[in-house]
Amino acid sequence: MADWASWGLILTVCVACILVVKTDIKVNTPMGQLFVFELQREIFQNDFEPFLHHYAGKVYNDPMLFKCNKQAFPDLPGWLRFTQRHPYDNGFLYGTPLVQEKTIIEITVINKRSYDTFRDRLIIRIDPPEKRLPYQAEFFIPLREIEKVLPSAVQEEIRQDLKRIWKTDQLTFVNITSALDRGGRVPLPLAGHFEGVYVKVGSDQRFSECLLRLQTAEHKRQCEAGGRVPGNCAVCSYPSNCVTWCNSTLIDVSSPVAFSPAPTMGPGILDAEGVYDPPESPPPRDFLPDYIVTVIVPLVLAIILCLLLSYIMCCRREGVEKRDSKTPDIQLYHHHTIHGNTTELRSMAAGRGVPPPLSTRSMFNARTGETAPPFQTDSPSIPLILAQQEINTDTLPRN
Repeated sequence: MADWASWGLILTVCVACILVVKTDIKVNTPMGQLFVFELQREIFQNDFEPFLHHYAGKVYNDPMLFKCNKQAFPDLPGWLRFTQRHPYDNGFLYGTPLVQEKTIIEITVINKRSYDTFRDRLIIRIDPPEKRLPYQAEFFIPLREIEKVLPSAVQEEIRQDLKRIWKTDQLTFVNITSALDRGGRVPLPLAGHFEGVYVKVGSDQRFSECLLRLQTAEHKRQCEAGGRVPGNCAVCSYPSNCVTWCNSTLIDVSSPVAFSPAPTMGPGILDAEGVYDPPESPPPRDFLPDYIVTVIVPLVLAIILCLLLSYIMCCRREGVEKRDSKTPDIQLYHHHTIHGNTTELRSMAAGRGVPPPLSTRSMFNARTGETAPPFQTDSPSIPLILAQQEINTDTLPRN
């Protein structure tokens, strides 16, 4: 049963990994303007079967994870970005296209509750720019995060505030960037701490007097002193949409919107039907000096040191004859005497193998020279006393 359960689990995972492209979503966007596409979880929820069939008919709120990449590529194009803070939040594809082309984005949707997976394709057709935007300005909104600014309703709120500052109705979003992408620091995960967002807008109308103050020396002095720009420039309907003027800049584009140039033919790119002419090989290098410095010089030094050590250890010795000739005769006599005495003592010590005298044996009788077996007693001194008594009786005079 355990084997069947394992095979069933593997089969379920394999089936879940099969991706099927269900629909193609086609959108158009002008070049040089902000593009935002919201991946709404409610729409993709209808494409999943109910996790529990007896709950059919009820509204589901499954956590979903979106993964986006360019077709046949592992990542998104350079101008396009994706953000999704949490599986229960919608995802956003946003960016500013700079080249007129057709881009196909594969959107993989993963249901984190049932682990069902499917794939849609987003076909983005980039059209030529609708109009020139020679006057552009970038504003910093510190109390916002990128996914909170991308919805169309929030963009319209920010647009209305900027219209009153610019004093024109012809404003177009050029780009929206998170402060983290511009080198900002990650905020603390606490209430009231935000990443901050840079919003760039453009128009064909000239800057207003409020915006022109951003280029004055007085404005720079106020920013260095930590003050704020006075007057009717600080206009915001919602406190979270207020602009930090010291981090805002004006961009006067006299020519059309600058796009990234196409790659030019250079020495590293072949022409059509060209023949590759490899560069010449580098000249041969002479490694003899390196070999001499690395191997020969240390080897010669080692040989010289060995010869010097051998001379000191072997050739500088005096010898026995020279030493004896310099030593006084009396000292040599004492030396030979010590050696002779030592040899004699060693020869005497070699004769210690003879049997010991009888007097050193236990239970020895001095008169008869016999030894008696010891008595079975705990005291070893009794036989010696008896032997002494016998000696005394034998030495007494007889009548």
